[in-house]
Amino acid sequence: MTAIDPTAHLTDEQIEELGRELDAIRDEVIASRGEKDAAYIRKVISIQRKLELTSRGILLFSLFPPAWIIGTAGLSVAKIMDNMEIGHNILHGQWDWMRDPKIHSTTWEWDHVSPAEQWKHSHNELHHTYTNVIGKDNDLGYGIMRVDEDQKWHPMHLGQPLWNFINACFFEYGIAAYDLELGKNLHKRRRNRPEFRARAAAVGRKIRKQVLKDYVIHPLLSGPSFLTTLAATFTANLVRNIWSHSVIMCGHFPEGVQTFERRSIKGETRGQWYLRQMMGSANISGSKAMHFMTGNLSHQIEHHLFPDLPSNRYAEVAVKVKALFEKYELDYVTGPLPKQVFSAWHKVFRLSLPNRKPKVKTPAKDKELVAA
Repeated sequence: MTAIDPTAHLTDEQIEELGRELDAIRDEVIASRGEKDAAYIRKVISIQRKLELTSRGILLFSLFPPAWIIGTAGLSVAKIMDNMEIGHNILHGQWDWMRDPKIHSTTWEWDHVSPAEQWKHSHNELHHTYTNVIGKDNDLGYGIMRVDEDQKWHPMHLGQPLWNFINACFFEYGIAAYDLELGKNLHKRRRNRPEFRARAAAVGRKIRKQVLKDYVIHPLLSGPSFLTTLAATFTANLVRNIWSHSVIMCGHFPEGVQTFERRSIKGETRGQWYLRQMMGSANISGSKAMHFMTGNLSHQIEHHLFPDLPSNRYAEVAVKVKALFEKYELDYVTGPLPKQVFSAWHKVFRLSLPNRKPKVKTPAKDKELVAA
């Protein structure tokens, strides 16, 4: 049902002042970027490449169980690093300021079936502009789930826990599908459009490249270990997909995270945009190792506020952002990974069922938030 707006106590002047304070935090980080930050991302890339190469080397002997276990674990971690802390953040332009053509959002391609250019459009331009706006943000429920009680329930929603689990297992393919916006482009008239056909062809080429690398070339190089290397690579991709899906779910879907109606962003100011990012995100608490393995998306609130800041700076930014939540009496949604995973999946199950109570209408406001 429509909930009380958790930002109703803020005046327009306070919201704009909040925006100015957040701008100041961003400007401070941008002014202080330097060699220490550049050394960080170069070191991470070097470690990831060495780990992947070593793991694939070990898998040449994957007929032996210890080699299979060590090689699979290492390859899983390497793929997570490539997607989360490296690929995702480079493609956001977080490291473009280095002016290194090898580490730049316009040249980087990642270990993923979704072409970088298509992902940047659907994620950087659409998701981060329309964060959690129902009908505008394709990341919200990935187009296959009911994400809000005010959305009309259909019997097909009963299956959304299953759809979500399948999506988690094959997450990179799910991302490629909604990058293509398959839901609205499957109609014959739309799918025959040259633009869509070109984008679909690009995805097809990337899938063939990934499949050839992971499931043909590397297993063949293993000779007699072909089948065990094939199984190891499939397992590593599965682990990477489930992990990245879980991190994204925890940042966007737990109880307490807000969703928004289209009309709520009409005429949206800079301060109101910032406020929407704050209320439409959740963090994951934990160790430095956990933050690193999430690509620092455990600081999802800070990432939504400042998607182009270097990821290694989110921890220090989070302290200042949390202080602003307290200052303006807003709820900073955070918790350990198990708690956030449970909360997100609980919502998936809850919203798969029809509403148990009749919808209660409350007076609508210009910056109306809809309970997530």
